Amino acid sequence: MIFLTSNFDSSILIFIFITVAIVLIFISYYFGSKQKVLRTLSKLQDKRIMSLKSNEFSRVTGKALHVKTPLLAPYSKRKCIFYSIKIEQKNSSGKNKYWRTIIKEEKAQEFFLEKNGDFVIVKPNQNPKNYLSHLVVDKKTNSGTFKDPTPKFETLLNHYNIKSEGFFGFNKTLRYSEAVIEIGEQITVAGIAKWKSLKEAIDGYSYSKIVELESSDKQKLIITDLPNIKSKKRL
Repeated sequence: MIFLTSNFDSSILIFIFITVAIVLIFISYYFGSKQKVLRTLSKLQDKRIMSLKSNEFSRVTGKALHVKTPLLAPYSKRKCIFYSIKIEQKNSSGKNKYWRTIIKEEKAQEFFLEKNGDFVIVKPNQNPKNYLSHLVVDKKTNSGTFKDPTPKFETLLNHYNIKSEGFFGFNKTLRYSEAVIEIGEQITVAGIAKWKSLKEAIDGYSYSKIVELESSDKQKLIITDLPNIKSKKRL
C-alpha cells in the first residue's frame, strides 16, 4: 500500500509539473511581442493613406524611408531606421546549460512610410517607449569551443567590450542575432492618425499636410516587418 501511494504521489507531482510547464509556455507564447502585434493588427483594415481619419487608430503597410541619416546595423552594417540585436553566452550550472543575454540593444528613429506616392510620418520614442514592435531576425552568427568568431563577429564583440575567449584561452560559446527594418523595406505600422501641416516640402509629395501615426497613453504604436499579416475584412 505504501508503495502504491508513493507511486500515486509521484504521478500527481509529474502531472502538476507538466501542466505548469504547458501553461507557462502558452502564456509566454500568447503574450509575446509577435502574437500581441498580430492580434492588434488583425483587428484593423490596411488603409490607403489619404483615407485616414484624424484620431482614428489606423493601420498602413508601406515602404520605410529615412527622414535623417539612417542608422547602421551593428553587424551587417545595413542602412536602416530600426534595429534590434542580442548577444548571448552559453553558461553551465551543474548539469544545466542555458543561454544568458549579455547585450540587448534596440534603436529606432523617426521615419516616413510611403504607399502609392503618399506619406505618413512615424516617430518611435524609446524613453519613454511609445511603441510595441516585432522584427524578423534575419542575421545570425556564433562562435564556440571549436569555432573561432569570424573577424566581423570579433570586431562586433570588441565594440561591446566582450572577450571571445575564456580564462584558459578557449573560445566562449556565443551567439548573435540581428533584426532590422532596412531603407525601402515593406513594413506595417499602426497608430492614431493625426493630420498636420507640412513645414518642409518632401521630394515627390505635393500636399501641404501629412499624416503622423502617433501613440497615446492607452495605445502604443505598432511596428513590424512581419509579412502577410491578416487584415480585418471589410463590412
